[in-house]
Amino acid sequence: MTYTFTENYDVIVIGAGHAGVEAGLATARMGCKTLLATINLDMLAFMPCNPSIGGSAKGIVVREIDALGGEMGRNIDKTYIQMKMLNTGKGPAVRALRAQADKAEYSREMKKTVEKQDNLTLHQTMIDEILVEEAQVIGVRTATNQFYAAKAVIVTTGTALRGEIIIGDLKYSSGPNNSLASVKLADNLKELGLEIGRFKTGTPPRVNAKSINYEVTEIQPGDEKPNHFSFLSKDEDYLQDQIPCWLTYTNESSHEIINANLHRAPMFSGIVKGVGPRYCPSIEDKIVRFADKERHQLFLEPEGRDTDEIYIQGLSTSLPEDVQKDLVHSIAGLEKAEMMRTGYAIEYDMVLPHQLRATLETKAISGLFTAGQTNGTSGYEEAAGQGIIAGINAALKVQGKPELILKRSDGYIGVMIDDLVTKGTIEPYRLLTSRAEYRLILRHDNADMRLTEIGREVGLVNDDRWEHFQIHKQQFDNEMTRLKSIKLRPIKETNEQVTAMGFKPLTDALTAQEFMRRPEVTYADVVKFIGPAAEDLSAKTIELIETETKYEGYINKALDQVAKMKRMEEKRIPADIDWDDIDSIATEARQKFKLIAPETIGQASRISGVNPADISILMVYLEGRSRSISKNAQKDS
Repeated sequence: MTYTFTENYDVIVIGAGHAGVEAGLATARMGCKTLLATINLDMLAFMPCNPSIGGSAKGIVVREIDALGGEMGRNIDKTYIQMKMLNTGKGPAVRALRAQADKAEYSREMKKTVEKQDNLTLHQTMIDEILVEEAQVIGVRTATNQFYAAKAVIVTTGTALRGEIIIGDLKYSSGPNNSLASVKLADNLKELGLEIGRFKTGTPPRVNAKSINYEVTEIQPGDEKPNHFSFLSKDEDYLQDQIPCWLTYTNESSHEIINANLHRAPMFSGIVKGVGPRYCPSIEDKIVRFADKERHQLFLEPEGRDTDEIYIQGLSTSLPEDVQKDLVHSIAGLEKAEMMRTGYAIEYDMVLPHQLRATLETKAISGLFTAGQTNGTSGYEEAAGQGIIAGINAALKVQGKPELILKRSDGYIGVMIDDLVTKGTIEPYRLLTSRAEYRLILRHDNADMRLTEIGREVGLVNDDRWEHFQIHKQQFDNEMTRLKSIKLRPIKETNEQVTAMGFKPLTDALTAQEFMRRPEVTYADVVKFIGPAAEDLSAKTIELIETETKYEGYINKALDQVAKMKRMEEKRIPADIDWDDIDSIATEARQKFKLIAPETIGQASRISGVNPADISILMVYLEGRSRSISKNAQKDS
């Protein structure tokens, strides 16, 4: 079919949520002429659910996005109302930053950034069709029958694909926050041959801050010590005038109200068909699943500086509105609360992620990428992490350059994408620290050391960010060298100082680095012996020095495991392999291999249902196949 295109782009991004803005900014910054199309300009990078960024594992993803040259970290650092480091009493592998956002300001600031970006056109329109010829994307068609040509298209539609909002027995077509649903594009994706699933998520009621009795709740303040998501943010800009959250709980009365109305709950009446998130269940689901629990935590989170709306974190529900009011009023501090927005569930279509390559390009259609909740994930951070990778790879494809695949040892973004494309997901996927086998080397404090050079190689890290990173890296390297070169000896003067500081005396000569390995010794303590560094070190650099020193043995073990796995990741599986030609592998393994089409031995080994014996047989087969091809080539020559 011949189309008359009104505009020509290198890349078109469908949807301007958290995945879409990262994808669009990435492709534009890498030099591609990009269209960012969204149903509603006023909902760009909008937060339809919780007004926060970061948290366990997710906070590390935001740091990784920033290290690659993305925008989420910088944007939340401009618009937070509270910042808090979580898990400070635990090891560095699970520490993560979380910020309460001014959700309206977050969206406005991101919109400003997008509008100012060269090579990026922002347009409010509904995309109804992705145009494909001979399994290759060629453009899109809008609801107003405008045709735009493109060499790559990235679908980041969030929960809008055939979205339906559910409150009690009420169900109607809608995207998040009562925006328009995208129905024709959902049909189009099916017509293109993609396998579509149906998921569900939800959101809690919002109440008026003026109607809350805070005296019976527990205040939850932010941190006084400066912290930031972006490696470019400065400590002197850290917000002192932070807004607290408050903690309250459900109670016996709350649970009785829910149990008495389960017959009206869409989750149990059969109205909800989609699969909901295991790790962020509705309150009615929690009450049923954890019937032995007397109460559940609820956090009262302000949605911004210039609004009285309070988000009730932990009270996600799709119960009828009258039941929601009774439920809210049963909670300590909310007895007289005015409900400003009703909680709801939303069902939506998503692309089953086993159909994707690790670049987030679909296997069936060249140039078609998907990212975010479209791929079955949950959370703004997971969406943004996929968005930047999809954007990078779309730009690299358009430019004819080698693709970027983040390994599991490179970052949590790599873990997430590998989980999705290798294992698939039967419910909204949530990133957890427990999913990462290399979590000690995937920390929040070293994301720039892991990923900024990669961002620079693909053309996303600009000169200013690169210079900032180089200075930080040089200072870290210089100080680590100095710590390894200076020795503390067990002489009288030294041990007097050591014992005066409350430490055990030295019995043998130690380097300054070895002395700092003692659990109770900090970098500041060591400096009292060896003097300060030649240059002023930032708090981030000192934190990295302490962690790398104290956990060096464990980190080296993890790096050895990475090196072993790298050999498996580099062993590629030919695209034209005939899985039925391999004798002896188990039937389940054969079925999974056909479904997922793993690209490397490493990926094949992580597929659920595939055993080590199947991998051994596969490696023997590939070796024999390689020898056979080599012999035939010699005969032909």
